[in-house]
Amino acid sequence: MKTFADRTLSFYKNLQLDIDLPLHIKVLNPYKNNKTVENILQKFYCKFFNDQQKRKLIVGINPGRFGAGITGVPFTDTKRLAKYCNIHIENFKTHEPSSVFVYEVIQAFGGVEKFYNNFFINSVCPLGFIQKNQKGNWINRNYYDDLILYKTVKPFIISSLKKQISLGIDNSVVFSFGKKNAKFLKEINKEEKLFKKIIPLPHPRYIMQYQFKNKSFFQKKYVEELNQYK
Repeated sequence: MKTFADRTLSFYKNLQLDIDLPLHIKVLNPYKNNKTVENILQKFYCKFFNDQQKRKLIVGINPGRFGAGITGVPFTDTKRLAKYCNIHIENFKTHEPSSVFVYEVIQAFGGVEKFYNNFFINSVCPLGFIQKNQKGNWINRNYYDDLILYKTVKPFIISSLKKQISLGIDNSVVFSFGKKNAKFLKEINKEEKLFKKIIPLPHPRYIMQYQFKNKSFFQKKYVEELNQYK
């Protein structure tokens, strides 16, 4: 019988978005033909998800260039992989502020084993987007930043959410990182009836960038919300 890890690794392996995107936007797919990411995913998910345990889903927006866009694991940079997961990546190092906050929450919840036994983190849209700015630099785009982009990728988002649920998700509740993310998720859920309840949480990036002095307050809020549904 396939484990949660087996199903998750297959989900990532088959992620692709072969459609025309608007406004010179490109897909950010860290899972395509990337042996380094494949190796990280194998180590991470086989370590924490090698079972038949059902989990609650936590969704971010979509992968960014310096988070899951590099390691493949949502909200997990190489520093957190090494420090908390004992998974060491030798050929590159990454530091992502959202990952710092998420893993502080995970520690406050009881550590990586307890947390990942209860929760699975992914994204509303499991592939990311990048676009060149006026200076010619590639920058992150969120799936909801442009209405045309959102409408274009909405069928992919719905399909991906259904596939995530099929991994072994208890869909009685879903947690959303970011209020705007939750707004779009609620719109989709109203149509598709995927989750019974949606709980918005302030996005880790927002907390680290604009509410850093109040970080401990938000950590406590996160843990209190998660503990209600573990």
